[in-house]
Amino acid sequence: MAATGTSHISHRMKETIRTALVGPQLAAFLPAAALGIYWFGGEGFLMFFAIVFPGILLLAGIMTQPAPRANSGPVDPVTDLPLRDRLIKSIDRSILREDSPTKACVVMEVDDFTNARRNLGEDIADRMLFTCGERIKSVLRATEMLTYLGGARFGLCLDKTRRADLEALIQLSSRIQAAFDTPLVTENVQVHSTLSVGFALPSRISEKTGEAILAAAESALQEARLSGPGSIRAYSNEMKPRVSASEHTVKEILNALNDGQIVPWFQPQLSTDTGALSGFEALARWNHPEKGLIAPGAFLPALVQAGLSERLGEVILYHSLTALKDWDKLGLKVPAISVNFSADELRNPRLFEKVKWELDRFELEPDRLTVEILETVVARSDDDITSRNIASFSHLGCGVDLDDFGTGHASISSIRRFDVSRIKIDRSFVTHVDTDRDQQSMIAAILTMAERLGLEAIAEGVETHGEHAMLAQLGCTHVQGYSIAKPMPFDATVSWLQTLEEKVAASAVFPKRA
Repeated sequence: MAATGTSHISHRMKETIRTALVGPQLAAFLPAAALGIYWFGGEGFLMFFAIVFPGILLLAGIMTQPAPRANSGPVDPVTDLPLRDRLIKSIDRSILREDSPTKACVVMEVDDFTNARRNLGEDIADRMLFTCGERIKSVLRATEMLTYLGGARFGLCLDKTRRADLEALIQLSSRIQAAFDTPLVTENVQVHSTLSVGFALPSRISEKTGEAILAAAESALQEARLSGPGSIRAYSNEMKPRVSASEHTVKEILNALNDGQIVPWFQPQLSTDTGALSGFEALARWNHPEKGLIAPGAFLPALVQAGLSERLGEVILYHSLTALKDWDKLGLKVPAISVNFSADELRNPRLFEKVKWELDRFELEPDRLTVEILETVVARSDDDITSRNIASFSHLGCGVDLDDFGTGHASISSIRRFDVSRIKIDRSFVTHVDTDRDQQSMIAAILTMAERLGLEAIAEGVETHGEHAMLAQLGCTHVQGYSIAKPMPFDATVSWLQTLEEKVAASAVFPKRA
């Protein structure tokens, strides 16, 4: 603090001298001074004055233009950092400078700092907050201005000195988070803290103002905080207000997830060529101890609103992989299981590593897992993290199903960009396909396109045997729906699979000719 005060005084003295010597009054002073020097010292002394005097001022740093100070203007008394207005003005100035445009805005927040303040007291919490700012600054460059945004939140404006694409920002965010790996120590009190990070690239924001760019970064941070401590999120145009709540409270849903009340039920998918099982789709079901089975539409909106989509995804994935291992132990042939991943999950830059780790932990080959994504995600997403995650799953060897195909208007280029391996025809095209010629024409067109693109196709919502038969006739290789089986808990799948395998084996046996 003392060094900062001394520097500030020195800066003010230089400014005062500079104003006196290079201000407008110098125009009146210099002719008189030059005449006096010539009168008393002659031409030689005048030449000496003309050369040496500017050099002295230059060496003293008086005639040079002062470097911009990161902390000019009001600062927060606790963190000693500039405030929100400085960050907004810095971004605005940078936008106007074509030679040094802002590359990104990053916003960070210390997770659960409110509880730390309540448990440790104001004084210790304030000292911890100062230490947090110092740790973040230790990762940054001297040209990057860190600001304090209130609470336990910090903002950062990156300039042209740092590469700021998606990968670089994820790496920077991870390095900042790594600075919090060691506990914060204040007055013999150790506190382990994590940091959530959100960032926004100006190229993804239509309104090029400091306010808009900072607001976008804070939206990304909010998304990260709802996804769990230590999360990282990038801003995308898909981020919008969350859906309204339902009758179920956040606490009730979280307890249901943790207590094993919400688990996957499994709906089979069959090959129309052989009648054998292609795989299962895992669908979330809530078996409430008092209310019984609760429909997904009654609790999923509240779950999404509470930011528990990723927690649900973890639960469904764990139980699905567990089911695969259990079927294997029982000698039942289940080629793969499909798990739905929401748009929120796909925006998590660590999703791929997390899923890969689970596959390794269960010792399962990647092709045993199929990732289902909604067509609307592909059609509307310009999120590079989403694209990277889906491409990573495909390269690993997982299947990628494009769910609800025909409802999201995804382009062929989008299907290719997301490395889709199978399209899932929406039930709106399947209903009455056995009796409606227009439906048959639509399905035939979709299947022709899929064939030309080298993609498989599966029809969902197949509710009658007539629809099943017509889809097979049209060349749809996989089907799923109530005409085959409704979603069922794991225990029920065992007997169902045994019955199916007996039917498939019996149909493969033909009587010999006499």
